[in-house]
Amino acid sequence: MSATSAAYRGRFAPSPTGPLHFGSLVSALASWLDARAHDGAWLVRMEDIDGPRTVPGAAEDIFATLAAFGFHADEPPAWQSRCIDVYRAALDRLIASGHVYPCGCTRKEIADSQLHAHRRNTTLIYPGTCRDGLHGKPARAWRLRVPDDAPASAENPALIRFDDRWQGPQQQDLATEVGDFVLLRADGQWAYQLAVVVDDAAQGITHVVRGADLLDSTARQIWLQQCLGAPTSAYMHVPVVTNEDGEKLSKQTGAQALDASRPLEALTAGARHLGLDLHDPAPATLEAFQADAIDAWKRRLAQLHALA
Repeated sequence: MSATSAAYRGRFAPSPTGPLHFGSLVSALASWLDARAHDGAWLVRMEDIDGPRTVPGAAEDIFATLAAFGFHADEPPAWQSRCIDVYRAALDRLIASGHVYPCGCTRKEIADSQLHAHRRNTTLIYPGTCRDGLHGKPARAWRLRVPDDAPASAENPALIRFDDRWQGPQQQDLATEVGDFVLLRADGQWAYQLAVVVDDAAQGITHVVRGADLLDSTARQIWLQQCLGAPTSAYMHVPVVTNEDGEKLSKQTGAQALDASRPLEALTAGARHLGLDLHDPAPATLEAFQADAIDAWKRRLAQLHALA
């Protein structure tokens, strides 16, 4: 397939912090199925800019595991670590346009302020302390300015609305629920929000399919896309896999590495987690599973569309 001729461009973007586990398999499967169901291109991007968390050899292990499970990208993989100059150029554009400003606040100072509210992910809402200057503090990070709330009688520019293809209509008030957010961290690391938006724009990603744990980030990413003049992708956030304690399955919660010698068993379980009605619950080959799962995914999309 020629990726440049595909109207649909999706991606799977793992971090090389360890081997793939069942939760990451579900995200990979959903993104791959959605691309194939739309006759689109499916890309892989290695999100490897968080140096302290990167595990040597993990990226190569991830590529090998994807291949063992039948996931083959339509283009060579992208690496965030090779895009540092692109991130810097995007930040410079935002500085020049007045969208970002330096911040000297520590997390403790933000936590001590009385202007943050409890949120689902317990992220502190930045109170805007450095919006009008550093007040003698050294610059630690760079923050993106979000719109101020408008009066109730006017349209609120801080309210970001979007239709999630799985979760339905969504909205988030950036002013009251998020505050100005970091693009370049105090430790010199590029923040996820900037990297993912710049990467998606550079790769021409039209559809983002990922876990619902990232749903809360989407409004911020849409606002940043608007600030950069980048197109907004179509978003789909699929149910995350949880452990026995109800926590998201992850490396931090003890998720076990996938067994690449038994891909069909894990893929079938992943399809069940996504609510797919497979005709063949015990396929003999990867090709048979893929054909059945693509058809099941199309039926699932039809169900979601009917509910919208």
